[in-house]
Amino acid sequence: MRRPHIFIGVMLAAGALLAWHATAAAQERDRSIQLISEFPLTGDDGKPVANHTVKLLGPIDQLPGVVTVGNPRGKATLVEFYDLNCPFCRIASADIADMVNVDPQLKLVLVPFPVLGVASIAASRIELAVAKLGTPQQFYDFHRKIYAQRGTTDGVRALEVARRLGLDAAALAKLGDSDETTKTMIAHVRLGNSLGLAATPAFIVGGVAVLGYPGRHRLQAIVDAAGSCGKVLC
Repeated sequence: MRRPHIFIGVMLAAGALLAWHATAAAQERDRSIQLISEFPLTGDDGKPVANHTVKLLGPIDQLPGVVTVGNPRGKATLVEFYDLNCPFCRIASADIADMVNVDPQLKLVLVPFPVLGVASIAASRIELAVAKLGTPQQFYDFHRKIYAQRGTTDGVRALEVARRLGLDAAALAKLGDSDETTKTMIAHVRLGNSLGLAATPAFIVGGVAVLGYPGRHRLQAIVDAAGSCGKVLC
């Protein structure tokens, strides 16, 4: 079967540009924001969790390519920046899905953040097309099924997951191959960089960036505190 052009060339020029943005941003973040802990947060393992206050210029959930699941009017909002090839994001994904299922007041905002190389960029092209052409539930089903896989997820594997969910593969490939999608991805990487997100996954809760996955119980405690008093610690 002939595969769409996007997966043969992976849009080399745009891919290189995105990879440069992601690599430069990651290097800068690694130099400047290593283990800053503004609040005394610890993970489930008892180790300190890097975090810092962020100032948002507007609601993240209104940005192109960002999808909200759970309760859109929930008392607590959890914003997750993730890469589809991040192993810690895979672990977090199952736990966060459980949090969404058991907490009717949780609003989960998903921000694709492809910073781990060309494969992630190619996969995120399809993911962003799913965000535009599918429903939020289809997007979340896609998100969860990607993390149920093992090995590297590239554009070909991402497109196959979307196809099995009943989405139009040709339409997804065409949109994923567009300048519109490239601009959206660059905007997400620049946003993450501006917020100092030095790890994936990274979370924004109650005006605070939490870098890395702190574990199911600590993340739940942070979300609960934000819902109760608007802070990561009450």
